[in-house]
Amino acid sequence: MKQRILVIEDDNMIRKLIKINLENNNYDVVEAADGIEAKSVFLSTHPCLIILDLMLPKVSGEEFLEWVRTEQRNEVSFIILSAKSRVSDKIKGLKMGADDYITKPFEPDELVAHVEAVLRRTGQYCQKIVHSGLCIKPRKGEVQLYDSDITLTKHEFNLLYYFMQHPNVIHDRETLIDHLYPNAENTVLDRTIDAHIKKLREKIEKDSSHPQRIQTVRGMGYKFVTA
Repeated sequence: MKQRILVIEDDNMIRKLIKINLENNNYDVVEAADGIEAKSVFLSTHPCLIILDLMLPKVSGEEFLEWVRTEQRNEVSFIILSAKSRVSDKIKGLKMGADDYITKPFEPDELVAHVEAVLRRTGQYCQKIVHSGLCIKPRKGEVQLYDSDITLTKHEFNLLYYFMQHPNVIHDRETLIDHLYPNAENTVLDRTIDAHIKKLREKIEKDSSHPQRIQTVRGMGYKFVTA
């Protein structure tokens, strides 16, 4: 899976230039033009790295960085990309929690090199799967829905992880039973899977009686839908 980068920049031309160059280097790029939009995009996409302009409308880059570091407690890397070029500005940005600081104007290839260098150090932040605000971190055993932590049982976690690894594919109950209970000595009933699905829906769906993420395909099984 591609590493996801959020580019927060109010200058459309600069933002598009960064996006094109990162995508050409096989990154998944999402964008925001101001601090408020950035919060919404951040919560729905859970990027592993953020390229952040400091002089943003509505919510400044400094305020956004502080919001992520203090309120969200989210593991994500930051590269500040700013016209503020004084040494004191760089020191302030790094002390606030940025992993790197690049001044404008910049060379696109230089920015990509900095991105690669930061991700070599912090690549573990990309070890997650995200679909529409739902984020699972398999190595840490954590699940987040937008800005809320979700507590799952072992079977619920394994079921969700399997679904998110195989989105938009129909899984029959037998396949799900084999995945969750590979060494079961006794017969596991279909309704056991149905019960796990019901509990999981209650935790990740807006309305568990009308599920949008985990949908029932009548006569066939279940499908985790991402679009």
